[in-house]
Amino acid sequence: MSASSDTRTASSRLPRIGLIPQILIGIVAGLILASLAPSTAASFAILGDLFIGALKAVAPILVFVLVMAAIGSHQRGQPTQVRGVLLLYLIGTLVAALVAVTASFLFPTSLIIDAPQADGTPPTGIAEILRNLAMSAVDNPVHALIEANFIGILTWAVGLGLLLRNASDTTRRALADVSDAVSGLVRWVIRLAPLGIFGLVANTFASTGMSALADYAQLLAVLLGCMVFVALVTNPLIVFLYTRRNPYPLVFACLRGSAITAFFTRSSAANIPVNMALCERLDLHPDTYSVSIPLGATINMSGAAITITVMTLAAANTLGIGVDFATAFLLCIVSALAACGVSGVAGGSLLLIPMAASLFGISADVAMQVVAIGFVISVIQDSTETALNSSTDVLFTAAACRSPRAQTRLAGND
Repeated sequence: MSASSDTRTASSRLPRIGLIPQILIGIVAGLILASLAPSTAASFAILGDLFIGALKAVAPILVFVLVMAAIGSHQRGQPTQVRGVLLLYLIGTLVAALVAVTASFLFPTSLIIDAPQADGTPPTGIAEILRNLAMSAVDNPVHALIEANFIGILTWAVGLGLLLRNASDTTRRALADVSDAVSGLVRWVIRLAPLGIFGLVANTFASTGMSALADYAQLLAVLLGCMVFVALVTNPLIVFLYTRRNPYPLVFACLRGSAITAFFTRSSAANIPVNMALCERLDLHPDTYSVSIPLGATINMSGAAITITVMTLAAANTLGIGVDFATAFLLCIVSALAACGVSGVAGGSLLLIPMAASLFGISADVAMQVVAIGFVISVIQDSTETALNSSTDVLFTAAACRSPRAQTRLAGND
């Protein structure tokens, strides 16, 4: 036996390290580098920028092609679970807002309102949020792809997909081939995640550190506590009631496969390719997840609902404004609906705080100072919010696909 064949045999026996362990190694390496050599760590920011840039670049075309191909090849009478996923998205967001209200009453938080004015123009009300969503749906398709407007992309992809149902088999096969090619490109990008996460961690902790967060420890504790509670208690409870199965293996699979990358990319849109790949590994129905995942990145915003609710009630408590249950419940509904329109906007959930604060008569000047506090803690808050939002997209999609009703429909279709 030759030396080269011996080498190949030995290398084949070596255990292959999976993607998640590689990402964890990248996180640890980034923390070590940021602690020992902050100036050197900052220079690795290019790795994180390239990784996020690649994800953001491939996400719009991935959503457009996959949704169009899935709907175009969908056979009439073949069941999908998109309606069930949308119901779970709505329930999950409302429950998250209720958790945030309860936590704010149990652990009232006061803020130091002397932060600098925050940049950005908040929307004036729910009507403006709904108008912006409607205008996004009728955006020019080329502009929607360039600007990563996923509402517009979904609208055009669904419309073209419905019309392509009547296309020839050759056309639909070609569309399926293009879809497979784009999916393969996404898999290449995701393989670069360990390097990208390493660069993001090293640069974040080298440039920001943790000292700026110490002044807002209680606020962060309430925010993060709510998000962890939703991820580990209320979301699993919703999944159990919907599927009648032990939800935790699925919950932890979604947290490992989606939340880790979302935490460091801080972008639900950038995490769409990661979630698509995770759904494929979980063997979910392609016609369902190709629509529900990009839609979830836009409208499933339980983390944003928590942020809006907790920070608004903290502002009210700081100013000594009494909040009754009816107004708090109204805040839950406003937060849940408003959160659906903030995807893709830098600091989107924070910029909705003035609108929610107007329910309590809080002036825009004070509300924008609360927004500024939000930007100070966004290193942790926004990352955790995105991780919760993105992992919940996969969790609820999987729950809808694995529910008894879905299994019955699939069995009847067979």
